[in-house]
Amino acid sequence: MNILYLTFDTILKRPILNGLILLYQYIPGHDFGVAVIILTLVIRLILHPSSVRGVRSQRALTKLQPKIQEIQKEYKDDKNKQTKLLMELYQKEKINPFSGCLPMLLQLPVLIALYQVFLRGLNPESLSGSLYGFVNNPGLINFSFLGIITLTESNIFLALLAGILQFYQLKISTNPKSNVENKGSDFSKTMQSQMIYFFPLFTAYIVWQFGSIIGLYWIVSILFSIAEQYIVIKREREQ
Repeated sequence: MNILYLTFDTILKRPILNGLILLYQYIPGHDFGVAVIILTLVIRLILHPSSVRGVRSQRALTKLQPKIQEIQKEYKDDKNKQTKLLMELYQKEKINPFSGCLPMLLQLPVLIALYQVFLRGLNPESLSGSLYGFVNNPGLINFSFLGIITLTESNIFLALLAGILQFYQLKISTNPKSNVENKGSDFSKTMQSQMIYFFPLFTAYIVWQFGSIIGLYWIVSILFSIAEQYIVIKREREQ
């Protein structure tokens, strides 16, 4: 367990923490919110290739839904045959049904590291033992964003904005219009519909509970995801 934590700390937590402090120190005006935005963009750019692959895979699976549901309906009493035909369909269309989960799996440890940095690693005591030799300890950090928002406090505007953007991002990613036509898989559609409304509410609640610093990261990250989806859609239309 100690080895796992040391690996996590060395590869993710400390680099993120030191990068954030460096940005904070060199940004004119020492605006911590701007540092968080830049750090978020850097992280999302690093994860961009896997995210784009996930978006493409998800859209390809959405287009295949009529064929998938047809197989599921025709062979609902023969699961082995159903699975075999679905695998053949995925292979024929050159789609990995699990590749859409890869971006989330990659982002999960990053989110955990960010959580620990944002909520536990920015006090002077924690900084003193976590900074690299070339990074100066800033001491007490001014957690102000544009001189308007204190990032350590809850902000209803950021919470609501995060929830709205999460709702919009889920709407365009799940493409619900394609799911209304066929009544075959009621359970999956019900779950998808519930997630579209539940997850934005959950997002707003988390941002409200854990402070504006998490909200700012979440908002920038969602906007980046929306931009990625539009880029993929545009390239598909140009082909």
